[in-house]
Amino acid sequence: MNAIYFQKSNRENLNNLAIKLSKKYPNMVVFQALACEDGVCGLDKLSKDFNIKTEYLFDTQSGVKKYLENENAFYKSIIIKFNELKAKYDFVLVSSFGAFGGLDTFWINLRLSKELNLNYVIDSDLTKFEFAKIHHNYTSLYNENTGIDELLNLKKPEYVSPMAFEVMLESKAKSDIKTIVLPEGNDERILKAAHKLLESKAVKLIILGNNKEIAQKASDLGLDLDDVKTYNPGNSSLDDECANALFEARKSKGMTIEQAKELIKDRNYFGTLLVHLGYADAMVSGAACSTADTIRPALQIVKTKPGVKSVSGGFFMCLSDKVWYFADCAVTPNPTPENLAEIAYVSSKTYEAFGFEPRVAMLSYSTANSGSGVSVDLTKQACEFAKAYEGLVYDGPIQFDAAVDIATASKKMPDSKVAGRANVFVFPDLNAANIGYKAVQRSAGAIAVGPLLQGLNKPINDLSRGCLVEDIVNTCLISAIQAQ
Repeated sequence: MNAIYFQKSNRENLNNLAIKLSKKYPNMVVFQALACEDGVCGLDKLSKDFNIKTEYLFDTQSGVKKYLENENAFYKSIIIKFNELKAKYDFVLVSSFGAFGGLDTFWINLRLSKELNLNYVIDSDLTKFEFAKIHHNYTSLYNENTGIDELLNLKKPEYVSPMAFEVMLESKAKSDIKTIVLPEGNDERILKAAHKLLESKAVKLIILGNNKEIAQKASDLGLDLDDVKTYNPGNSSLDDECANALFEARKSKGMTIEQAKELIKDRNYFGTLLVHLGYADAMVSGAACSTADTIRPALQIVKTKPGVKSVSGGFFMCLSDKVWYFADCAVTPNPTPENLAEIAYVSSKTYEAFGFEPRVAMLSYSTANSGSGVSVDLTKQACEFAKAYEGLVYDGPIQFDAAVDIATASKKMPDSKVAGRANVFVFPDLNAANIGYKAVQRSAGAIAVGPLLQGLNKPINDLSRGCLVEDIVNTCLISAIQAQ
């Protein structure tokens, strides 16, 4: 553990803790997101008298203004700054802040500790400690007798908020910038997402459609899309190359060059060919077309990875403090046991690629051997096939409650490495999966990012026709990371 969040009741306690930590970590920093009304909050004593580095992000006035204008932007700025400090210093002691325009800073600090995925350490205030324990599973009490090693050995939290997930996606995408093609240039949501993506400088973009129409619509919406490349399928400099590539890919199926020249006018085919030919690294489509329209060209041109028999679709489910992965929610209506085992494996690899440790639950209406029936037997057989995938951590058949709740798991599947701690969920069929992700999305307020199409040689990802701008942005970032 190289950071903690300290809810201080006075400056002296903060100074004493910082001095103790600095003896173990000479290259440390004390970070307070918001300066107090006097602008210093006592941290100047740490830097002047003890040579301990200190950092602020906002003064009180600008911090309150940012919070009131856009609360999410306020928290996101702090997450980004904290990540920068973590990369620069061996230890970051995050200090709570007080004066905040009359707002209750205890709850703001408590939320921030979860946004930063940190233990919430409280000094001597028992009332706040008891309240915090209810809302934060990783809360500890600190006093002058608390040893530094005791603090450093606290159990590490596993919080991942939607905002922290978004910041992580942007950071990963920036580490190796890729080009994404967006075929639906006539959709305002696509153009607005493109504007945001260009602002983030996390990806490069190609948009398909009439250049003049795209430029006019962007101007009408007040969007800056000057750095976007555009191609108009059927009237572009790449038409011949794309038509020839499509003909070569499909001539064994009877396609003629004339048919290929006509088919590349379809933007999904044209976009997929740009990925196939290396002009783009990934494609994101589906805001205005069906999943079938997105996936058909991919299967015909990009095709599946070696050893993967079928394509499946999964969703990142971003809850308030965790990110789960649901599959297959988009492609295979009635998977066989072999399909389910493969879906479990590729889903675990998708989840793992984003820095998570996958624990796969093979879902059923029965846990272990408590029930029987056709669908239960299907999942049992899938679990047998899953044994062939080395390193796959999974269990099943298992009910959803036993998969996510420790108390229930201890009764129903006490010896499982997955029960109570699952984070990747494989549903027995498309019906259950689609109902499941939408139920969680709508009832729990989860952000569903996807569906991500798994098993293809190159990233081709689908959007829901009801997608929001933020969904498009996140799917593009995920696609860029998949292409790395």
